[in-house]
Amino acid sequence: MALTATIFKAELTISDMDRDYYATHNLTVALHPSETEARMMLRLLAFALNAHEDLAFCKGISNPEEPDLWQHNPNGTVAHWIELGMPDEKRLRKACGMAERVTIYCYGARAPQVWWDGMKNKVQRFDNLSVIYIDHESEVALEECVNRTMQLQAMIQDGQVWFGTTDNNIEMGLSRWYPAGK
Repeated sequence: MALTATIFKAELTISDMDRDYYATHNLTVALHPSETEARMMLRLLAFALNAHEDLAFCKGISNPEEPDLWQHNPNGTVAHWIELGMPDEKRLRKACGMAERVTIYCYGARAPQVWWDGMKNKVQRFDNLSVIYIDHESEVALEECVNRTMQLQAMIQDGQVWFGTTDNNIEMGLSRWYPAGK
């Protein structure tokens, strides 16, 4: 018998002073049977960091042709492709060819640095790509916020990000790996 996704509801209030974006989103998120709760929370964090009225969760793990989140232009083209993990060069090439912007959020204890060491020279030609590392301590801390029904807040100011619940607000450790210095 196939396992089914577990459904979570999140009310996500975003105060992004860097982009002048303030909104509350009522989201339904499916936790795939092979996905960890921490990864699901990272998808919610990625939503908060890139929030837009047209941003939507995709089938992600269930459909290898889609990213975790994407935003479409009114004409149907992909404005922003957002993916969690460590995609190979072929997938990055596909994403950068399809979308105006591509953002990769990599996470984990040691594997992301090994992945990035092998990829950083290969991505120089992608001027629409951003790679951001979410430190492992932040990833682990997010698991404490998981509930079937969640009220989450994200506050972004001067490049600093706080994300979580009223009782457990975490300063996220984010490092921009590519492009550097942006």
